[in-house]
Amino acid sequence: MLVLAGWAWHIGRSPRALLAKSWDSEWYTRIAAHGYGRTLHWPDGVVQSDLAFFPLYPGLVRAVTTLLPVTGGTAGLILSWLAAGAAAWGIFLVGERLYGRPTAVVLVLLWGLLPHSIVLTMAYTEPLMTAFAAWSLYALLTGRWLWAGTLAALAGLSRPNGIAIAAAVLAAAAYELWRERGRGHGRARGDGGATVWRVSAAAALAPAGWLSYLLWVGARRGDLLGGYFAVQDGWTSRFDFGDGALRFVRDMLRGPTQFGFGMALLLTAAGVLLFALLALVERPPLPVLVYTGVLVVITVCGSGFFESKPRFLLPAFPLLMPLAQALTKARPRAAIVVVTALAGLSFGYGVYALTLARMAL
Repeated sequence: MLVLAGWAWHIGRSPRALLAKSWDSEWYTRIAAHGYGRTLHWPDGVVQSDLAFFPLYPGLVRAVTTLLPVTGGTAGLILSWLAAGAAAWGIFLVGERLYGRPTAVVLVLLWGLLPHSIVLTMAYTEPLMTAFAAWSLYALLTGRWLWAGTLAALAGLSRPNGIAIAAAVLAAAAYELWRERGRGHGRARGDGGATVWRVSAAAALAPAGWLSYLLWVGARRGDLLGGYFAVQDGWTSRFDFGDGALRFVRDMLRGPTQFGFGMALLLTAAGVLLFALLALVERPPLPVLVYTGVLVVITVCGSGFFESKPRFLLPAFPLLMPLAQALTKARPRAAIVVVTALAGLSFGYGVYALTLARMAL
């Protein structure tokens, strides 16, 4: 934020405006102020409806502007900064639970220094979703089933890829119920019944937020099951098993391209490699693996807005666990070099993305 502010003042622009009014931020603050109902029609046939944006974040922005004498942009920044702090805390607790305190500290540091981490200080929804997802994973790892399901439902109301944490809760619930059935008569019936009730309730709660918004949009559009996906299709965003992304990469490699597209390709490929290392080397608990895998699949196999793919991976913090483990075990000098290089890349790319790039973040 300090690097961005210094550069913004140098070129005569407002740091607050860059963080609070860039790209999707304006859609969120407009929804908060006026509700849903805005649709833009572009000459190339793209139809952008604000129904593509999930309601929790703009709803919270509206609540803050009602309670405090601030504008929607300022309210959005307050929420994002608080959510980023809550997310960092949740990420630390998950990392500490799995690998200990030193690795947890490095994990949070790496997450905060990702090339697209400038988004965590903008009026965007990634900090909010990551906070709910991280705390939901921690609740799962510590056996707090109802908290896990409730937080997953809130994550599902914040972003489309919030379904990833619901998938993690459902997978963990299915495994736990299978274990309960296998234990059979080996425990008191009352204890087993209480566990089954909590696990089942968590499984029912987890996808409720995501499904409720999809059904609401579908009812509003007159197509209960397909209405939301039609809205996303208007934004050229669809799940096509990677066909659109592969065609975009093919065209990009054939000629000159923008720096942001090349970075998106490298960072997305790095995310796939890190997921392979996470799955094959670290072998984390089932909910962590499912959550991260669903986020990677949604990012890689979705089409539209190729430059935003690294942003879609920001909530996938477990991808950084193999690197955090390696840096924790490395010599201090090597770790310092890696972290310094990552910080330089992050600071530079954040400034580039918000002040120089000619593409959405």
